[in-house]
Amino acid sequence: MFSSVEHSNHPHPEAVVHFLFTDKDAPLSLSIEANSAANRPEFKSKPGQIAQAFPPSGPREIIVGLGDSSKLKVETVRKAAIKLAQHIDNCQLEVIHFAENSILNEIQFGQAIGIGFQLASYNPRQMPGSRTEPEPEVSLQIKALSEQFDKGLARGIGLGSAVNFTRRLVNTPPNIANPLWIADQALELSSRCPGLSVRVIQGQELEEEWLIGHINVGRASSNPPCMTRIEWNPNPSANQKPIVLVGKTITYDTGGLSIKSKTGMPGMKHDKAGGCAVLGVMQAVSEVIKPNFPVVALLTAAENSIDATAYRPDDVITYRNGVTVEVTNTDAEGRLVLADGLCWACEIENPVCVVDIATLTGGVVTALGAEFAGLFTENQHLLTEIKTAGELSGEEVWQLPLTDGFRDMMKGSVSDIVNSVPGGKGHASQGAAFLSCFVTPDVPFAHIDMAGLSHTRGDEFPVDGPSGWGVRLLAQFLTARSENN
Repeated sequence: MFSSVEHSNHPHPEAVVHFLFTDKDAPLSLSIEANSAANRPEFKSKPGQIAQAFPPSGPREIIVGLGDSSKLKVETVRKAAIKLAQHIDNCQLEVIHFAENSILNEIQFGQAIGIGFQLASYNPRQMPGSRTEPEPEVSLQIKALSEQFDKGLARGIGLGSAVNFTRRLVNTPPNIANPLWIADQALELSSRCPGLSVRVIQGQELEEEWLIGHINVGRASSNPPCMTRIEWNPNPSANQKPIVLVGKTITYDTGGLSIKSKTGMPGMKHDKAGGCAVLGVMQAVSEVIKPNFPVVALLTAAENSIDATAYRPDDVITYRNGVTVEVTNTDAEGRLVLADGLCWACEIENPVCVVDIATLTGGVVTALGAEFAGLFTENQHLLTEIKTAGELSGEEVWQLPLTDGFRDMMKGSVSDIVNSVPGGKGHASQGAAFLSCFVTPDVPFAHIDMAGLSHTRGDEFPVDGPSGWGVRLLAQFLTARSENN
């Protein structure tokens, strides 16, 4: 597969791509040969179906089916783009133009195509050794002939790059990707993306800032915890309130003393997927979205390990907002570091709203499988915004309950609350209720539980590995906020 995708004005394409629908006539721009290919009985214009023709003069023409135009969704376009990218790679083509099409929202359509092509270019083999044949570095150059389509295409390439950046972070093994490595990636990002600034809170400063969740979860590891703050602020003198994104960044999760099984532990490098998605979004903020308001990202990073100093079930810890927590399960560690981030967001950042994203519970996978992320919020406006962003981005969410009943369930006998209630009843809502105890009541808050979505599934991607889920959702959320601000 080609190793990169570029938005290029190369004047001589090797192929021109046309999109066809089952309920619309073929575009007039098709050549006689392409019309013949489109009218063959085996070509039904089904989503992702591909045919091609070779006019005697000019480049080859590739025809891609998209099904019924009235039922067209972002995911249909993205999946068709991935199949098209694989076809182009098999044909060893390097310069592609997209013909003009009668599509209502050309920017959104082009964006989905650009994202699909970028996702297809991702190679999960990040650490090839001497037994792996080196792959050639091939760059695919693409352009749309319609101005609006081309604008969306360029935007999609940028967003897809942010998704792939996230996938590489998630896929990096835990002997490399420890909490301070994550901080280094944020610092490196700020050096290449204008407008971003980074602060890393670690060591003694964690104690000074009373980030007690990080201290406890990370104290058994030889890789110390940290919280990384990334800020985009286009107009510091305006004194605007920021949107704060908080990402769970557990770089490896053994379960601690509540240790995982031998089959439950492999793959726990993906437990940092929420934080990696937030870091990827900040790349998109700088390079693509450029919102007209501040955005602050907090990566709550620790490694949940085991030694004689490990935190224990029955420990009670006190957070900076005064809430006391009895640890009942050291494998419910993500919420303990997220609580630090939420306290910080409300007390330090003065946010307009707070959204956290995490691979938090197995309960949300039981409830929603790998089709939706769980969305928990008591703010109707935030609910509508995030659900709409999910529909437009293709990363959809489903609201699950966050009520006082679940907060009552989390009450402790020796402390204010416990971090987990045995029995698994409403486990995903338990996690959301726990987190809500660290958010100031007047701050709009949403929790996104993306467990089950951090890994690719089915034919969604051409290769197995991290999905980068959450980047497109949060990017669309921020885009809509910026457009309406």
